[in-house]
Amino acid sequence: MPAKILIVTGDAAESLEVLYPYQRLREEGYEVHIAAPSRKTLRFVVHDFEPGYDTYTEKPGYTWPADLAFADVDPGEYVALVIPGGRAPEYLRNDPELRKILKAFFDSDRPVAQICHGPLLTAAIDSLRGRRVTAYPALEPDMQAAGASFQDTEAVVDGTLVSSRAWPDHPTWMREFLKVLRSKAPAS
Repeated sequence: MPAKILIVTGDAAESLEVLYPYQRLREEGYEVHIAAPSRKTLRFVVHDFEPGYDTYTEKPGYTWPADLAFADVDPGEYVALVIPGGRAPEYLRNDPELRKILKAFFDSDRPVAQICHGPLLTAAIDSLRGRRVTAYPALEPDMQAAGASFQDTEAVVDGTLVSSRAWPDHPTWMREFLKVLRSKAPAS
């Protein structure tokens, strides 16, 4: 039976930051589940970088079903966690069920991959203090306020935590995360 990985997300998550790791980890042989505040069809967004804009732009993205609600997640069933970005982390960080899930992964030192605005979730449970991370560059002050050392680079590996800035960094992010996964939690 393949090892299971959990992706935690919600509406307005960045499409590529959910679907790229979902497909890449399945390709690697893992069983991947998506959890959200409720079991429903999620509506993702596309964040793009366009000339003339001071920040990213947002367009409607794909829809995708959540496999289960946060309240139905047993963190002990999963070997690793993926936290996509987009706007979802901004409101998800206040969800008490999600906070329990996140805490379970950090308390047991299981692999966690976070990208873009995803580190807002791990900052909300005080799991970044003393760690090295990257995130969407505009989050540098948030990462420093959470006690982390921010590095503006494609991927940062700090023990079992692998972080990345945004979807253009996917190849490096997943390559580094898979190194951690293969050593800590092989697919089968």
